[in-house]
Amino acid sequence: MEKEACGTAPASRAAAHPDAGFPQPLLTPRLGAGNGHRPPAALPLATLRPSQREVVEGAEGELAPLALFERQGGADRLAALCELAAGLGLRPGLGLAEARARFPELELCDMDRGADRQLLEALADAAERYTPLVARDGRQGLVLDISGCAHLFGGEAALCREVALRFGAQGFALGWGLASQPALAGALARHRPGVSVAAGEEASAVSALPIQALRIDAEERARLGRLGLATVGDLLALPRASLARRFGEALLARLDALTGRHRRPIEPRRYVAPLGRERLLFEPVSLADDILRLVRHLAGHLRPDLEARGEGARRLELALFRVDGRVERLEVRSARPLRAPERIERLFAERLKSISDDLDAGFGYDLLRLSVMETEAMDDRQTSLTEEDGPGGGEALADLLDRLSTRLGEAAIFSLEPDESHRPERAQHRVQWLSASGAIEGEVPLSPRPLRLLVPPEPVSATAEVPDGPIRQFLWRRAHYRVGRIEGPERIAPEWWRADAVPERDYYRIEDEGGRRYWMFREGGRPDGASGWFLHGLFA
Repeated sequence: MEKEACGTAPASRAAAHPDAGFPQPLLTPRLGAGNGHRPPAALPLATLRPSQREVVEGAEGELAPLALFERQGGADRLAALCELAAGLGLRPGLGLAEARARFPELELCDMDRGADRQLLEALADAAERYTPLVARDGRQGLVLDISGCAHLFGGEAALCREVALRFGAQGFALGWGLASQPALAGALARHRPGVSVAAGEEASAVSALPIQALRIDAEERARLGRLGLATVGDLLALPRASLARRFGEALLARLDALTGRHRRPIEPRRYVAPLGRERLLFEPVSLADDILRLVRHLAGHLRPDLEARGEGARRLELALFRVDGRVERLEVRSARPLRAPERIERLFAERLKSISDDLDAGFGYDLLRLSVMETEAMDDRQTSLTEEDGPGGGEALADLLDRLSTRLGEAAIFSLEPDESHRPERAQHRVQWLSASGAIEGEVPLSPRPLRLLVPPEPVSATAEVPDGPIRQFLWRRAHYRVGRIEGPERIAPEWWRADAVPERDYYRIEDEGGRRYWMFREGGRPDGASGWFLHGLFA
């Protein structure tokens, strides 16, 4: 991700969060439940800072311990606990009936894994203000690759403090770890929160970590415990050959990931754009005009990068980061590559108009990021002597269609592409405008054929003065029409190489006395015996 402020960074580092530094799952409030000025009233006291705890105690009093349960092995068992419940001696996996019997005042709710995943996705979106390389780490954690961006926040330690402060202000119990490997960073966040390990010191740092840091199943942990192996250092002291022979290669692979012997990059949850610009604001903005002005500013900074690559943008994304952590993403597409900031601004203006009722700015956006998600080769060309002359006819039409598809939806604008057939009903197929292979170049030639055809062609009863002569009137859908003018024929030969080939057709363009125009054909005898005149389309 390219930024307006850029520079080099030290060796690759990874920060993991927001797993709390506790051995059992802990409940955390939903994103946006409170803010740094006034804590949410429903938070457990143990998750609040002392200053916040006084406010809650004065307003609500002490809260009841809370636990979530789910169906496990045919029985309802505890799945997650708040700190108050954990302090009572409860543990995940305990039967629901036993928990109720021991602590009648315990508040119990159903576990909602789907809501947990949505919450973690919301946290990952909020974390993208620090780096676009964000990956999920289990069901409670995130991994951030902060290589090349830590200096923008005052260094690695300052960035971690900023992350902890921002999420802590939302009411989350958070633990973070900093290391050169994602596996080690995650282990530190869970078991030694707030610790930073420099590259090359992984082996000494992991020795004191418990066996749980390897993330192996309970049965494997029990086997190691029976042998007196309680820490990662106990495993490192044993010969690798004997470990592999007794516990398998999977255990060695997890050890190598923790110690840095095996380096594996993270897998970002979202596609990382090849080009992007962002703007951090001192005062949040919420008005559409202010957002569009910043879009044009960012697009202007992207233009030199696109010109240097000889490319234009086909798909762009605008990420709007709200001050409370929520992220809104707006995407626009263009049928042809573009670089002009004013065209990009117009596309996003149409997008904002189409979702104005659904866009909730809250207390405003303090960070805007414009990313080029898809590019295409674009040659430099001059269409006029001055910039004030504006785009040519083809570019103006393409710009209009892009704006319409952005405002009305991609499915509302379509184009026709040719097929390898000269039969009218098979000669073209409809595609979305943004997916069309050929962009509009110059003027579009007028076609004597109607844009819409009747499928299948509808039979009509025609009357002529002489046999095989021009018709004078016809009956279609129980209505009589008198022919004013007729032009034709245009003969279309059968496709003899097809199994479903039909006889040759003679097409006519017909105008009735009321000025309505029709596209009709006369066809010879078919194998099923049908013959005569057919109406195939209507001219506008």
